[in-house]
Amino acid sequence: MQISLLFGTETGNTEMLCDDLQAELEADHDVDVANLQDVNPSDLDPTRFYVFVCSTYGEGELPQSAIPFVETLESDNPNLAQIKFSMFGFGDSSYEETYNQGSNVLANSLTKAGATMLGPRGLHDASGLDDAEEIAFPWIQERITEAQATFT
Repeated sequence: MQISLLFGTETGNTEMLCDDLQAELEADHDVDVANLQDVNPSDLDPTRFYVFVCSTYGEGELPQSAIPFVETLESDNPNLAQIKFSMFGFGDSSYEETYNQGSNVLANSLTKAGATMLGPRGLHDASGLDDAEEIAFPWIQERITEAQATFT
């Protein structure tokens, strides 16, 4: 399966997770990684499965590298009806009201443009005891299984 891991980050944690996910998946899949600031929404390819990994910054906002992507989504209003994606968010539950809102904002922007989100958002809690990989590896395997059924 062709998979693109796209990250939005402020401090680099989501980029590191994407690199780890790529290493985990590349034996069985064609996997690439890109920073959202380098991606134009209209260039998304319907033959690829997109996994977005996005942190939350400040008071529930998008991280800096995800802002241009979402601004382009909102200004250009591309039709992403053929795009399938999943979302993994980074947040800190000690900020109860804004926990994992960055990934929620990104997911809502994508679905508003017509893209289809597969499965529930994966959520990593910086205040929790689990490493992001411990949550993300089984989560992404479930999403890939679900995505494979929709691409056949």
